[in-house]
Amino acid sequence: MQINELQQLFGMHPELDVLTQELSKKGNKHLLLKGLHASAKAFILNALVSRLHTHNKGNVCFIVLDNADDAQYLYADLRTLSNESEVYYFPTLHRRRQGGIDEAMAVQRTEVLTTLLGTRKQESGSRIHKPIIVTYPEALAESVPQPDSLQGKTITLSVGEEIAISQLIEMLLELHFQRVDFVYEPGQFAVRGGIVDIYSYAHDIPFRIDFFGDEIDSIREFELETQLSQNKVDRMDIVSANSNDGTETLIIDYLPQNTLWISNDFSLVRYKYEGTITNQDTTLLTKAIEQSATIEIGNKSTFNQYDTITFDTLPQPTFNKHFDLLTDDLNERIKEGYRIYILAEQVKQTDRLKSIFEDIAHNQNTTPISFTAVNSTLHEGFIDRGAKICCYTDHQIFERYHRVTMRSENARRGKAIMTLKEINQLQVGDYVVHVDHGIGQFAGLVTTHFNGRSQETIKLVYRNNDTIFVSIHNLHRIAKYKGKDGSTPTISRLGSGAWERMKERTKDKVKEIARDLIQLYATRKQQAGFAFSPDGYMQHELEASFLYEDTPDQAKATLDIKHDMESKMPMDRLVCGDVGFGKTEVAMRAAFKAATDGKQVAVLVPTTVLALQHYNTFKERFRDFPVRVEYISRGKTAKQVKELLADLKDGKIDILIGTHKLVGKQVAWKDLGLLIIDEEQKFGVAVKEKLKALRTNVDVLTLTATPIPRTLQFSLLGARDLSVITTPPPNRYPVQTELITLDDEDIIKEAIQLEMQRNGQIYVVCNRIEMLPRIEQRIHRLYPEARTIIAHGQMPQGEMEKALEDFINYDYDILISTTIIESGVDISNVNTIIIHSAQHYGLSDLHQLRGRVGRSNRKAYCYLITPDRELLTSDARRRLDALTTFAELGAGFQLAMQDLDIRGAGNMLGSEQSGFIADLGYDTYQRILNEAMQELKDELQLDLSFGIEQTTRQSDEKLWCNDSQLESDLSLGFPSTYIENIAERISLYRELDSLTNEDALLEYQKRLIDRFGQLPEEAEQLLNVVRLRWLCCKLGIEKVILKQERLSLYFTTKSEKYWQSDTFGKIIEFIYSRSQRCRMVEDKDRQGKPTGKRYAVIQQVKTITGALTILSKMRGE
Repeated sequence: MQINELQQLFGMHPELDVLTQELSKKGNKHLLLKGLHASAKAFILNALVSRLHTHNKGNVCFIVLDNADDAQYLYADLRTLSNESEVYYFPTLHRRRQGGIDEAMAVQRTEVLTTLLGTRKQESGSRIHKPIIVTYPEALAESVPQPDSLQGKTITLSVGEEIAISQLIEMLLELHFQRVDFVYEPGQFAVRGGIVDIYSYAHDIPFRIDFFGDEIDSIREFELETQLSQNKVDRMDIVSANSNDGTETLIIDYLPQNTLWISNDFSLVRYKYEGTITNQDTTLLTKAIEQSATIEIGNKSTFNQYDTITFDTLPQPTFNKHFDLLTDDLNERIKEGYRIYILAEQVKQTDRLKSIFEDIAHNQNTTPISFTAVNSTLHEGFIDRGAKICCYTDHQIFERYHRVTMRSENARRGKAIMTLKEINQLQVGDYVVHVDHGIGQFAGLVTTHFNGRSQETIKLVYRNNDTIFVSIHNLHRIAKYKGKDGSTPTISRLGSGAWERMKERTKDKVKEIARDLIQLYATRKQQAGFAFSPDGYMQHELEASFLYEDTPDQAKATLDIKHDMESKMPMDRLVCGDVGFGKTEVAMRAAFKAATDGKQVAVLVPTTVLALQHYNTFKERFRDFPVRVEYISRGKTAKQVKELLADLKDGKIDILIGTHKLVGKQVAWKDLGLLIIDEEQKFGVAVKEKLKALRTNVDVLTLTATPIPRTLQFSLLGARDLSVITTPPPNRYPVQTELITLDDEDIIKEAIQLEMQRNGQIYVVCNRIEMLPRIEQRIHRLYPEARTIIAHGQMPQGEMEKALEDFINYDYDILISTTIIESGVDISNVNTIIIHSAQHYGLSDLHQLRGRVGRSNRKAYCYLITPDRELLTSDARRRLDALTTFAELGAGFQLAMQDLDIRGAGNMLGSEQSGFIADLGYDTYQRILNEAMQELKDELQLDLSFGIEQTTRQSDEKLWCNDSQLESDLSLGFPSTYIENIAERISLYRELDSLTNEDALLEYQKRLIDRFGQLPEEAEQLLNVVRLRWLCCKLGIEKVILKQERLSLYFTTKSEKYWQSDTFGKIIEFIYSRSQRCRMVEDKDRQGKPTGKRYAVIQQVKTITGALTILSKMRGE
């Protein structure tokens, strides 16, 4: 069911008739709505506004709630229920402590002001819908520009209007807009030929204006990340954030006289407003409210004279995830004639509920509960006793956090996208790796001249200042060097042969390790294991109660694990994923499945701290289920351990968590069915040998927090089953991140106070051990009641573990430590982190540290302490800006996570691989890895009968070579008149060279035209170079030279089968049938001796398109 169908039911609510009649009467009425709870408010208010508009009595609805959180939740509910464009949110400007404004807030405020200006201009009696604006007292009290000032500094552009681009540029500069190459933030504009991009503060998305001469041909919205156009519009308003000419007022001055004011409690609003306002008349609000129609939703009115309308609603009850109580409640409602609606954003949540109700009904021999699933959700469910409607939300049933997404996230995202893009761009001086020549330094994009034609090339400098120039259509052969932990590499020497030897050595080692893994897999395939039963009622109930929404990766990992467990072959699966991405939840579901099927589960962890942590997590998760969880650690007495082991042997313990002791001789299992290993690479050789003995017929699930490189995942699909979780739960609380200085002691004190008032705990991180005691003294001075403890890696192992255990057990409030918390310490009660000297950390390190908080359904805070902004390096500023702008984890950070990929690269192939990465660079290592695995599969093809899943080719057609190189004297590339920005040209060249199929190339071409206009001839020819390379790989042509209208084709020498193939036969047939233009030539070395290689020469080929046509004919196309 669509949520608007549910809204239509509320449109016929009996009390709504009374409410509409009261507001239609002459004079300003003060109304009190009693008995209206939870999201029933949103339904009634939305239905009311809709009715008023229908009767042509549309007022501006101005809703002032008690605080920002309540305002955001109501705003989100109203947006869900109504036409999104009619609902606006008016926040505080929220000036950052280190200067500047929050662009997202500025956009929302300006959007509201320009909308209200437009409303004032509308003719009386017009049938245009008026806006609904949601705000709170602090925002109401902040100054805004005078209406006349804002109106005078607003430019409105419409399709068909005539205005010269030069005139528009002048106007934008007068409004303090910043001219940039590409628009990513509000207040910016870019000009490329006849295209002008503008990001106005009046809209939450930027616009692209296409000119035909001096006439505006089209105006389109465009997406920040892809920079691609989307919807067309007829007009746009351009407003700057600096529209204030010194005369200020309040938003109240923008509101029309017939504004309908709505609040929970106007007296509270007035109190907060008067406590916040400065430099303005404090009576303005009182006058505005008293002279307008008002609605208060609560139990008492602020006014002496008012009318009361009573609704009969109740908030959704709390069931504490007890589904029998929920079932009883709903059965009672159904008997009383209620219609049951369950609101959920994901269909799988309502499907889970259906299966839970069916299982309960089957066990109780009754009829399952029938309900209508609604495909959207609101903040809070409710029961409407008058309308006999029961609306429950799935996130409340399962006690999950409901996240609100604000429209203005674009404004925040833009800056982070730009920052991450800059971080990944090639800068002069960066280390790069050429697959044939090794590691050199990037010296820029230079123009060379050949036969009177100019070409763009990349200049690389090697040892002894040797230089090579790489053509822009061979950029796929170079990559930015990414080594281990940002270390500086050794620059290669050209012509020494050392680079080739290193590549071969790496390839041999990779093949050796992978061969062993494949053999192990083959052995396991032949073993018989236990086939677990399909999911039951309790499994559904457990999974449905997960605090967050499952990501697609998480759902797939869960299904794959269950499929493995339900098959007879023993499972051996590796789950990779970043901190907080839900690996432990996936493991707990597997453990629960095994336990409910009568099997025991061993959870093996590297440290006693992790053992305690996992014990607490598992115990809390299985609290309402008949599963016994225990753990073994040094903290337990010999007597306790003896009792535990006796219970384990008798089968009284379902899940046992512990360190390497679990694989000791004294531990005897009654019926072990599943072994879960957390961070296997941290265990020593002796433990791994014992694990091999256990693994023969027991299902094994291994978890790792360091990501594995993508190519490694796919290459090793044949050696080990792999699940990769690359995205965090979408409804995880974003971590509010703030940049502060050491002088901001009041903020630090407030942060500690806030966390301790809600019984939470705090991390304080500093990587200099000698600083930790001084930080502890400072905290005691600011907040004497705080219980603090210090921990760092140089403490004796037992002491450090004891400190962490005590902190986990809530013996202390604040843990002051080095970055030891970055891996392995996962405490849901810690939701504030303070990081000292944040400017010294890499982006991914800060991301990892911040990922340690915000792991529950509480709001989390991260404070980054740095020197004053002007003292920071530009790189540090960029990193910190990206982090503070991206309040949440997610796809945007995948770009910055590659150094974590590097750390994790050795996990599956052994730690020595990280040494190869340091020598070769990350991308070259990946390339060699792929080649090695392909060669290995060819070598072992007779042994693949045991079921190794081979990676599929992009096409069924045989590729005779993996790559083909082109040399040419033609002008190929993007002229500087087409794409002015050098960094963007390099970025686009690199992207073009990495494309692998025709669909991607056409999409790339479409984007170029959308962003920069029609392609010039040399750009079209460059796109055909990529097609030519693909065709050469299919024809077995390793190298192409097109110079002086002569095309030379050099054939592959890597496969003897090639010379007998149909492919080569067609090429020979083509050449000999056109002997006037084509001939075969024997290659010779510098001394004139034959090399044994042959190549084809074709005359009169003037363009890349011509070469492409000839090669297509060779294939018989």
